[in-house]
Formats: sequence, structure tokens, C-alpha cells
Amino acid sequence: MAERGAKSAVPTLRRRALRAISHLFAPLQPDDHLYMSPVRIAVVVLLAFTGLAGISGTPPSAAAPLSTCGSSPLSPTDHDRIASLSDRRNDPSAAPLVQLRDHVADLWAITNVLTSHRDRRGLFALGLAAVERDAVMPLQNRPEVFSDPQWAPIISLRLLDRFLDALHAEFTGAPAPPQWRYYFDLAADCHVPGERVALAGYNSHITVDLAYATADAHTTLAQARDFFLIVDTIAAHAESIITSTDNAFGVDLGPTFRFYAFGEGLDRVVGAGRATGPMLRAADVGYNVITFNNGLALQDPTRSAATRTAITELWSTGNSALIAAEDTGLLS
Repeated sequence: MAERGAKSAVPTLRRRALRAISHLFAPLQPDDHLYMSPVRIAVVVLLAFTGLAGISGTPPSAAAPLSTCGSSPLSPTDHDRIASLSDRRNDPSAAPLVQLRDHVADLWAITNVLTSHRDRRGLFALGLAAVERDAVMPLQNRPEVFSDPQWAPIISLRLLDRFLDALHAEFTGAPAPPQWRYYFDLAADCHVPGERVALAGYNSHITVDLAYATADAHTTLAQARDFFLIVDTIAAHAESIITSTDNAFGVDLGPTFRFYAFGEGLDRVVGAGRATGPMLRAADVGYNVITFNNGLALQDPTRSAATRTAITELWSTGNSALIAAEDTGLLS
């Protein structure tokens, strides 16, 4: 037993995360999924979506290496090609759908360079390119399915461009946004499993970039239906990500994605057999609602600062929760 007044050897941040985890895993009552706080919903989704795979921080790097745990290094020509392809070229005269097609082509060209070297910075890029090909573009090429066909390609373009901007920063030595600096640093650490690297990218994309892209597209409540149509279509094509990632990198995201999609992860998080169906629906829809609402709030000058903080906290909460889960032996 510790003496009174003794200081805990566990760092303060870890102790706070442990307390958060203890609340997260408290038993749920039958209808608790109807009243869960947005943060709890988000953390449940992140825990389940990552298959309870731990994430740890790594120090920021000053410049991009020619290769990141690849089977062969990128040549200086490859490096310069990625820097050029990721340099956004906004053409005001081109329709957003035309720009989107061009930028998807650029993403694929970048992805092909990275995957040909098995460079792990391509783990997320490949998944994104796969869903752009199999989900986003087939949908965007049918404007009649949207309530606002002028708005729809804009949000997809803004979301894609945020990752292209991060790649451009990585390959030119400019500062990358924190969520992508974290991803690139994980990719550079060859001791970190590829699954973990990929999932860090999806966390950055969904939690941070999608909210800001929603604001960038000047989204309003009138576009809610189209927003959810796009994200639901992407979610339905998870198999494209699984297959492409396994084929190119030998990283099997299948168990992780199915851990979430079929409710096994939520069973483990909230207690086997306890309201898995309702929890799955609440978590899936709830997280997209949070992101959509954050995108709206970013456009409100009276709420933008607080929302930026909330988005950052939401992104880091999953990381802290997973670290705490690892410390408490919930991760093996």
C-alpha cells in the first residue's frame, strides 16, 4: 500500500487516460447508446475501428527520407516527382469534378511510386486511392444521385487535397499538419507494425481532415443528405482497402476492419452481447454526425476556435485511450 502523500510513478497524462478508460469501459444499460456523449461514441469507434491496436507517439522529423522502411529507396527523381504531383494546381476555370478527376490521377501516380518501393507512407495513400477509384468517383460521376450535385464534388476535392498538401509538405521539407506529421513519423519507425501506421492515417483523415474539408466546402445543413451518402458509400467499400493493402504491403487490415464492421470490437468494448446492434449503429452514425457538426461549427466565428480545439482533442483522445489500454494489459 502506498504511503499517504506519496506521488504516483505513473505520469499524469497516463493517469488521466486510465481514468478515462475506466469510464469508457463501465457497463452499459440497455438504452445507454441513445444517450452516449459524443466523446464516448468517438472513442468507442476509434477503439473498435483500430481493433485495439496501440499507438505511441514518435518525435517529429525535420525532413522526409528518401525511403521509409521500403524494400528499396526512392530515387531523387521519385522524390521530386511526388513533390510535383502533390503540388495542387487550382484551376478556377475547371469544374470541381474535373479537378477531382485530375487530383485522383495524381494520387494514383504518387501511390504507384510509393507502393513500387513498399514505402510505408503509401499505406494510407493506397487505401485512399482505392476508395476514390471504387467508391467516390463512381458516385461523383452520377451527379443525379445528389441533392446538390454542384456541392458534392467540392467536398471530395477538398478532402483529397488535404492529404495531397500533407504529402507535398513531407516531400519538400515543409511543416506537415500535426496529424500527418504523426502518421509520417510512425511510417518512418520500422518497429511500428504496418497495420498501426495505416490506421493512424485513417484516424487523421476521418477525424481531422473530413471536418475541415466540410468547412472548406462551405457545407450547410442542406447538404447533410449528400454528405452521409458519400461517407456511407466509402464505408461500404472497405474491402477495396483491405485487398489493396494486403496485396501491395502484405499488411492485412481485414481482421481490424471486420472487428469493427461486424460488431466483434464493440462486443469486446462494451461487454459481449450487450446491445451490440444498437451500439454499432449509434457509434457509426454518431461519429459521422460529430464530424459533420464540427465542419459546420468551424464556419461560425463564435465557435471556430473551440471547435478546432475539440477536433484536436478528439483525434488525440483515441491515442491516449489506446495507450492506457496497453498499460492496463487490455492490449496484447
